[in-house]
Amino acid sequence: MTPPERDGVGASAVALPPGPWSLLLDFLEVQFPAVGRAAWQRRMEQGDVLDASGAALAAQAPYRAHTKVFYFRSLPTEAVIPFDEVVLFRDDTLIVVDKPHFLPVTPAGRYLQQTLLVRLKRKLGIATLAPMHRIDRETAGLVLFTIQPATRALYQGLFRERAVTKHYEAIAPWRPELQFPMQVRSRLVDAAHFMKMCEVDGEPNAETRIELLEVQGALARYALHPLTGQRHQLRVQMDGLGLPILNDQIYPHHAPELPPGTPPDYSRPLQLLAKSLEFIDPLSGLPRHFESRLALHFGAFATPL
Repeated sequence: MTPPERDGVGASAVALPPGPWSLLLDFLEVQFPAVGRAAWQRRMEQGDVLDASGAALAAQAPYRAHTKVFYFRSLPTEAVIPFDEVVLFRDDTLIVVDKPHFLPVTPAGRYLQQTLLVRLKRKLGIATLAPMHRIDRETAGLVLFTIQPATRALYQGLFRERAVTKHYEAIAPWRPELQFPMQVRSRLVDAAHFMKMCEVDGEPNAETRIELLEVQGALARYALHPLTGQRHQLRVQMDGLGLPILNDQIYPHHAPELPPGTPPDYSRPLQLLAKSLEFIDPLSGLPRHFESRLALHFGAFATPL
C-alpha cells in the first residue's frame, strides 16, 4: 500500500519480524529506544500508528509478525523558517523551485513541516511530489521535483547517470596565487564526525571545475561546475584549496549544534547557490534549461534578481 499522508508528511513504515513481543507497543519500545515507550503510547492514543489498511492501532494492539505498520512522526517544537520558496516552472511532469537558504528539502531530524517538500505538497495540493535530487539545507537555489510516479524513475535516473549539467556559484576568499580556471579531482570519504566529509589519498571520486567570476577586496565570486555528485563535494573541495565558502558552519570548523527549537543565525547564510540545471528530457527528447532567479551578494543573502 502507498504510505498514508497527513498535512503533507508521509508516514514512515516498519516491518514486524518474528519475535517474543505480545504487544506492538513492546516491539516499538525495543525497536526505537530513543523515542521511548511513553511517547509511543501517546502516538497510538492520538491515532498516529496505523496498520496496513490505514486503521489506527490502539496501545493494546497485539503484535502480529510478518505485517507492516505505519507511523507519523511529530516534533514538540519546530520554528518557522522565515523565507519562502518560489515555483519557477510547472508542467504535467516537473516542478522547478528556487529554495531559500536554511530550508531542508525533505523531512529529517528536527525538520518536518518546515521542509521544501512538505511546504510544496500543502501549497500545491500534489501528494505525489518527489524530489529528483537534493541540495544541502544551507544551500539556496534550484531543486527539481517530479509529479507523476510512473515517470519518476526516468527523471531521477538522470542524476544517477550524471546526465544533468549543474552550475553553482559561491563566495569565498580570494587567493591571487591560485590560477583559474582549474579542475579539482580528489577522493572524498566520510569523516570521523558524521556530519562531515574529508579528502584522502586515493583514486579520485569527486571532480569540479572552478572559474573565477569577480573579485571584491578579500573575497571573490566563483562558478563551480561539479562533474560528480559526492556529498558536500563543493564545500570540501573549496575548503581544501584554502577557499572555505563564506559562512560555512561545517568546513573548516564544525559549529556546535544548536539546542532544539533554537533557530540558526539567519543573518549569515552559506554563500552557495545552485544556479542552473540542464538536461535532455527523457520523455520528449528536448533540451531543458532552468536558471535560478537568486543571486549571491558579498556578505549578504541570496536575493531575487
